[in-house]
Amino acid sequence: MEMTSKTSPKVLISGGGTGGHIYPAIAIADEIKRRLPNAEILFVGADSKMEMEKVPKAGYAIKGLPIAGFDRSNMKANFSFPFKVIKSVSLAKKIYKDFKPDLAVGTGGYASGPMLWVAGNNNVPYVLQEQNSFPGVTNKILKNKAAAICTAYEGIAQFPAEKVHYTGNPIRSEIFQNLPSKEEAIKGFNLDPNKPTVLSVGGSQGSRAMNNAWLENLDELVASGVQLIWQTGKSDFPKISKLVGDKYPTIHVTEFIYNMKDAYAAADTIVSRAGAMAISELSIIGKPTILIPLPSAAEDHQTKNAMALVNQDAAILVNDAEAKQKLVKEVIALAVNDDLKNKLSTNIKAFGKPNATKEIVDILLNLL
Repeated sequence: MEMTSKTSPKVLISGGGTGGHIYPAIAIADEIKRRLPNAEILFVGADSKMEMEKVPKAGYAIKGLPIAGFDRSNMKANFSFPFKVIKSVSLAKKIYKDFKPDLAVGTGGYASGPMLWVAGNNNVPYVLQEQNSFPGVTNKILKNKAAAICTAYEGIAQFPAEKVHYTGNPIRSEIFQNLPSKEEAIKGFNLDPNKPTVLSVGGSQGSRAMNNAWLENLDELVASGVQLIWQTGKSDFPKISKLVGDKYPTIHVTEFIYNMKDAYAAADTIVSRAGAMAISELSIIGKPTILIPLPSAAEDHQTKNAMALVNQDAAILVNDAEAKQKLVKEVIALAVNDDLKNKLSTNIKAFGKPNATKEIVDILLNLL
């Protein structure tokens, strides 16, 4: 394979299926471009998934493969699975021939499987970036040929230790640099800067269990004097905004939060799902955090992510099934317990890795 010059390498980035795999990939691409403006970057994703929309929005070219995940809940749906894999591999071979990459990066999700497999078979060095504390199926298959594996958690037994670099997850730096003060940030949410404020984020789709937990206990929450910035997601937003309306002036309801920086700055406590990227952001922000893992996540990885923090007194865990009974009680108790807030805040910061993107790109470009 002929190598292009070190200043204009061709880099293939593959991964997707969920925001958790896409945003790290975009952060890595941005850092490569910042250092090597002449680098050529091509993304490869899964045809029907959100990367096909998010990646072009970020300014990069993407090619889609017809690959789909293996559906454990509906075996009949898997009839076409082998054909999709075969077709995806043959398309990946064509993409490889046309693009001739010097390097490849996989950020996980089944979308990255065929492309990195083809790259590896053609002796293209590739790096895996694993966001979770428990690796996904694709990265477990690809680990043997990887030149390096960048992880967000220490001591992942499923990977060969000599290849592992504990870098943390690549986070968009604009989220955590120069946070405004709580007083400034809270103005945008029309709330009182002197009251304890909770930010509730349920992932990009929103979380029905979290939404129901708040709905059931709204009056108790308001009576305690705790304010809420509540990201509902699209499907529950009309119902919740109607119910809350002007009746609850200390609750700010929004379908999606575009300005995460202000939301993080306004909050004294954060309630969140336990996706790997959410946890990585929260560790850098360093606010006291209550995690509600999504029970349907593949191989229950959100619970495993959350437990890595809970075991170090770095977060509080509330189970999805118990959220209605427990969430608001935990929130109110935490609001008045300064010692516990300080301990959670200090301990979660120990997981923060603000230089992750830079370190991952260092490892990648060293392969040239």
